[in-house]
Amino acid sequence: MLIVHNFRAFPEKWKAASGLQGTSIHAGQTAGAFLRHRRNPQAVLVVNGNVPLVMELAARMFVGARRPLIAVDLVLREPENLAGRLALPLKKALLSRVDRFIHYFRDLRGLTRVYGIRPEHSSYLSFKVNLADRHALAPDPEGEYVLCFGRSMRDFDSFLAAMERLPDVPGAITRPDPRGFAAHQARFTRPISALPSNVRILDDNRTEESEIRILQNAKLVVLPILAKNLVASGISTCLNAMFLEKCVIGSEGPGMSDIFTSEVLTFPPEDPQRMAETIRRVWEDPALRRTTAAAGRCFALQAGAEPELYQRIIDEIALRFPAR
Repeated sequence: MLIVHNFRAFPEKWKAASGLQGTSIHAGQTAGAFLRHRRNPQAVLVVNGNVPLVMELAARMFVGARRPLIAVDLVLREPENLAGRLALPLKKALLSRVDRFIHYFRDLRGLTRVYGIRPEHSSYLSFKVNLADRHALAPDPEGEYVLCFGRSMRDFDSFLAAMERLPDVPGAITRPDPRGFAAHQARFTRPISALPSNVRILDDNRTEESEIRILQNAKLVVLPILAKNLVASGISTCLNAMFLEKCVIGSEGPGMSDIFTSEVLTFPPEDPQRMAETIRRVWEDPALRRTTAAAGRCFALQAGAEPELYQRIIDEIALRFPAR
């Protein structure tokens, strides 16, 4: 089998757990490079995270010149304007031509409702720890503050409202980035001057070193995700925090309550009161915080880094397309 892909560092030669062996070739982010292989009977086309590329390949491959198309980690959002709603039927039709979806979450109800992506055409794989293979990091469950971190679909408004209910608990966010928040559909409507007095602003230059410093100084990492979220927003931050043995709490929904059990604590999305109650409980219960953090650390270690994720993807492709 030949895996044609757009991953960063996918192995050129691989062997699946089933014993199937093959090679891979990097095709970049353009449809033309993928389509050169559409008549190769050994090829499968695997697109990671590029929604427009998946749509173009689905539109341009026809019967007789078509290879299996596998979409990995597509970040799909619910349409928010008229143009998005008008384009939805075409997107659904094109996505119906994808042979397999690989997700980093299990709860597909939103994707099924909006885009028609069904469980029988999908596979769940655990994501990787982005910090695991490039840094020697010592875990430490202690820290100084309750941290709300990241941008993708983050509900900063609810976090700040929760922290107002906890005036004796120190909180932290990174310096607000309105343009980045808009691009990632985060909700942050307060002016800086109206932040709760117990929430500090941390500088973040968007490097891994900056992320490590910010996470290492946290005692509790909060991932409030908007209720309209359809996918595993925040999973990278979650696993990085777990790898550092930080206790994580997050909004119920895809990529959180559907894949974790004792590894995280959850609250209903967009519910500042319940979020505040969960923060208070964990902040004042060191045993609960450390037990949850230790379980999260074990999950992160099992998830591994990029090579382990690639092997899971290889195994899944070999399982679903064994004759190729």
